Amino acid sequence: MRTSVEAGSEQRGLVGRPLALSPSRASDFKQCPLLYRYRAIDRFAETPTPAQTRGTVVHAALENLFDMPAALRTRESADLLVEGAWAALCEADPELAQVVAHGDDTKFLADAHKLIATYYTMENPTAFDPDAVEHHIEIESGQVRMRGFIDRIDVAPTGEIRVVDYKTGRCPGEAFESAALFQMKFYALAILRTRGVVPHRLQLMYLSDGQQLTYTPDRDELERFERTLVAIWKAIRVAVATGDFRPKRSRLCSSCEHRDRCPEFGGTIPPYPGPPVGFTAD
Repeated sequence: MRTSVEAGSEQRGLVGRPLALSPSRASDFKQCPLLYRYRAIDRFAETPTPAQTRGTVVHAALENLFDMPAALRTRESADLLVEGAWAALCEADPELAQVVAHGDDTKFLADAHKLIATYYTMENPTAFDPDAVEHHIEIESGQVRMRGFIDRIDVAPTGEIRVVDYKTGRCPGEAFESAALFQMKFYALAILRTRGVVPHRLQLMYLSDGQQLTYTPDRDELERFERTLVAIWKAIRVAVATGDFRPKRSRLCSSCEHRDRCPEFGGTIPPYPGPPVGFTAD
């Protein structure tokens, strides 16, 4: 499955949607500005990996699970929702099963069901009601337009807020915890700016190994983080205005689909399609 259609430069780029910073696009720019351009400006097609697609299916199932009455949020219900989410994806793109699951729906679904089984060892979804699920945010904070989706927000009877994000991989080692928490601090800052409250807990649930990474931020830390986002946003806006997106080589290049467009690997950068409609450099 391709996430967009590559054609001539006149068909590339964002149309009618303001440029904004999300956790994934911020990470892309930090990793490699040219990768950011290809994903956020050109929007070149990429083929999702089986792991990414499995994550999409499991996230959809857990989102839909909390649309059900609490008593019906059983493991059996979640398994049915997994199968329904996979069927919906395949209906939208009939080639998906061949490209991602290599035609083996049984193994693909079995792996997704294992992640759901692990989820049920980590918490009981029949015992609480979330405040919000798949919560869309789009705000201006510290001169940064922030955009993203929060998997789940829980609010305790005493008012404490917990931000939850599901990960279908394994819990990272200590050396990679900071990168994992970048996304959660982004969401915590968004909640601080929209609700005026610092979340009590940021919680990453790793469904592959049943581990959890939790963190308690404070206001000063989130305000420092906001300044970091402002610096990233300013650098992005300069690059968007000038078209100057420098490639940055790293160990992650081995899995990049854009190597044929990267001068680090002998590729040629295509003509810049220009900033998104409505973009101003001010």
